[in-house]
Amino acid sequence: MTSLIFGAGGMVGSRIAHGSPGAICISRQPRPGWLVADLGRRETINLPEAEVIYCATSPIAFSMVMPEVLRRKPRRIVVITSTSVFSKIHSEDARERADMTSLRAAEDRIIHACESAGVEWTILRPSLIYSEGRDQNVTQIARIVRKLRFMPLYGRGTGLRQPVHAEDLGRGALAAAISPAAANRAYSTTGETITYREMVGRIFDALEMRRRFISLPPLAWNAAFAIAQPLYPGISPAMGKRMVKDLAFDSSEATADFGWQSRSFAPSFR
Repeated sequence: MTSLIFGAGGMVGSRIAHGSPGAICISRQPRPGWLVADLGRRETINLPEAEVIYCATSPIAFSMVMPEVLRRKPRRIVVITSTSVFSKIHSEDARERADMTSLRAAEDRIIHACESAGVEWTILRPSLIYSEGRDQNVTQIARIVRKLRFMPLYGRGTGLRQPVHAEDLGRGALAAAISPAAANRAYSTTGETITYREMVGRIFDALEMRRRFISLPPLAWNAAFAIAQPLYPGISPAMGKRMVKDLAFDSSEATADFGWQSRSFAPSFR
């Protein structure tokens, strides 16, 4: 089965490529044996025939060039987005709300374009993707733990999380691409359900460090955040409040339709 992979150099796209020998990997920059195409420049989207096209990069940028992507009429488009389209759409952070509105609009554009062209689509929505050393979730927490030797929590950190390893998501994308039941469906593809506090605790375990937490009430958290923000640009106050919010989604339909499975959360930084 011939396939094309946008974002093949990323932590999920590289896993899809590894499990799909012969796939054509796509990059904005020239690489030996790769196809050059830039989603920001329509004139570069000149694709060969392929049965499946994977989007493991920005769905927003991908959605803007759907006419060029669909020109060869692939059988299936598989796109990885995020459960954040549900969990952050009402965030108190205006930037997060805007980002999720854009992401949901991108999903809609992709679906509409595929249906207009008679091409099957599958959307996978993981939560908290990690790949030790590469991600901005688990690896970032590990950096904080190493530096501080403890982890500050908003309240007790009891909100539910479902971290998903990039390798499992890559395998899931490959399985979804060949599943008739997954045609024209969107799925939550989530991992083991644990509390935020337990997730961080297992990161301590992976680093062979004793679990040490400091629970902060809202006023203390806001004060600590003001001090820490210059050291960790990109973080927002809303991140703290989410530590006590359940961000858990049902992936049973993905399991039923294409055998979705995700490992238990036990990161390794060795």
